[in-house]
Amino acid sequence: MDSFGAIPVFVAVVESGGFSPAARFLGISKSAVSKRITQLEQQLGVKLLHRTTRKLSLTEAGEHYFEHAVMANRAAKDAEDAVAQLQGEPQGRLRINAAMSFGRLHVVPMIPAFLKRYPKVSIDLELDDKTVDMVQGGVDIAIRGGTMIDSTLIARKLVPLRSVLCVSQSYLNQFGRPKQLDDLLQHNCLSFRYSNDSKGWSFRQNDRTQMVAVSGNYQANNSEALLDAVLQGVGISRLPTFVVGPYLRSGQLIQLFPEYQMPAQDISAVMIERQYMPAKVRAFLDFAIEYLGSDAPYWEQGIDL
Repeated sequence: MDSFGAIPVFVAVVESGGFSPAARFLGISKSAVSKRITQLEQQLGVKLLHRTTRKLSLTEAGEHYFEHAVMANRAAKDAEDAVAQLQGEPQGRLRINAAMSFGRLHVVPMIPAFLKRYPKVSIDLELDDKTVDMVQGGVDIAIRGGTMIDSTLIARKLVPLRSVLCVSQSYLNQFGRPKQLDDLLQHNCLSFRYSNDSKGWSFRQNDRTQMVAVSGNYQANNSEALLDAVLQGVGISRLPTFVVGPYLRSGQLIQLFPEYQMPAQDISAVMIERQYMPAKVRAFLDFAIEYLGSDAPYWEQGIDL
C-alpha cells in the first residue's frame, strides 16, 4: 500500500476526531477509512491511534507521524492549487459555508447562475449560523458578516452589511410613531440575540453617536424570525438591509429615523490562507461580487440610507 496516499485519510481522522466524521469529509465509507488506517499502521509497524468507543487519541508515534503528515498534506494541497491556477476553466469541488439567512436569501439563488457559467465546478453548500472550523470541515469559502477573529484566515469583502430600523404601519397605528430616538424607550423593540449591543442601539449623525437603551418581549437568533414579527405588528426592530430591502420598497415596512446611520460592517468571503488560490475559488469570489453588487448591493436599491 502507498503510505503517502493514506496521509489525507489519517489527517482527516485526527482533525475531525473520528472515523465517521472523517468518512463524511472524505466522501467515503467509515469502513474504508478504518481499513486505510489499519493498513497504514501495519505498514509502519506501529500503532498510531488509541481507539475506544467514546474517544480517539494519538499514540506517541501517532503524534510524531501527525506532525509531519499535516505538513505533507498541506504541501500536496499547495501542489494541487498551483496546478489548478493553470487550468483554463475553473473546475472541481467547492465547499461553501454561509450564514443561514444571508445564505438562503442571496447565496442560494446565486449558485445556479454560477454553475451555468462554470459547469465544471461542483458545489457543496452548507447553511449554518455557527462558526465553522474551516480546516476540519474542509471548507473552501465561508460567507460571514462582522469582524473576523481567527488571524489564520483571510477575508475578501463582498458587500457592506448595513442595518435599518423597521416597523409596520399596523404597529404605528396602534402605538404611534416615535418622534425622537429616546421615544424608543417606550416601544416594544425586538432584538437579535447574538448582537453585541442587543440591549442598546447605536445611532450616528454628523459624527455624533447616540446610544439608546431598548427592551422588548421578543429576542431571536435569526433575522428572518424578527422580520416576521415586525411584519405582523409585534414591534420595532433593527434588521439588515439584505433581509428587509424588498419590504421597504413595497411599503410593507417603514424605515424609522432614516436621517441616522446604524453601525455597519462587511459581509466577507473568508478563506484559509494559502500560497495559491484555486481557479474555482477565484471564480466564485469574482462572480459573487459581480452578482451581489459590491458596494451597491441590489437589495438596497431604492432605500434611503
